[in-house]
Amino acid sequence: MDKALLIQLLGSAVAVSLLVAIAAWARIPRPTPPLDARSARALLAEEFPDDPVDTLWIAADGAGLIARSGERALVAWRKGDGYVARDLAWSAALAAKTHNGFVVVKTADGAPRLALKDGVWPPPQLVSPNFVSGEAAA
Repeated sequence: MDKALLIQLLGSAVAVSLLVAIAAWARIPRPTPPLDARSARALLAEEFPDDPVDTLWIAADGAGLIARSGERALVAWRKGDGYVARDLAWSAALAAKTHNGFVVVKTADGAPRLALKDGVWPPPQLVSPNFVSGEAAA
C-alpha cells in the first residue's frame, strides 16, 4: 500500500467519523420549556391562525394545553423537542377521561396525557353555564 492511498483512506475514515458524530449530535432533543399563558397563546396562534381562543387551560407541568375556540377544542402537547397540535370537537375534549391525575384526550392520531392541577376535569373555567360535560344544559 503506497503513501497516497494510506492518506486517502485515513482522510475518508476521519470524514465518515465526523459525519456520524454530527448525525448523533443532531438527534439529541433540546429541552423544551414548559408552556405559560404567553407561550401557549403564541403556539396556538402559529398552529391555528384563524381560530380565536375563547378559554385556555394549561397542564400542571406545562407540557400541554387545551383551548376552546367556538365548538372546537385545540389541543397541544409536548412530543420530543417540540409540540404537536390537533383539533377536535369541544364535546369530545370535555368528555375526556381522567386516569391517575392525568386527563387523556383522544385525538385521531394519539392520546396525550395532560397533568391535572387539582384532579378535576373539566376545570370550571372551561365549562360555560351552557355546557355540562359537553352537552347543552336543560
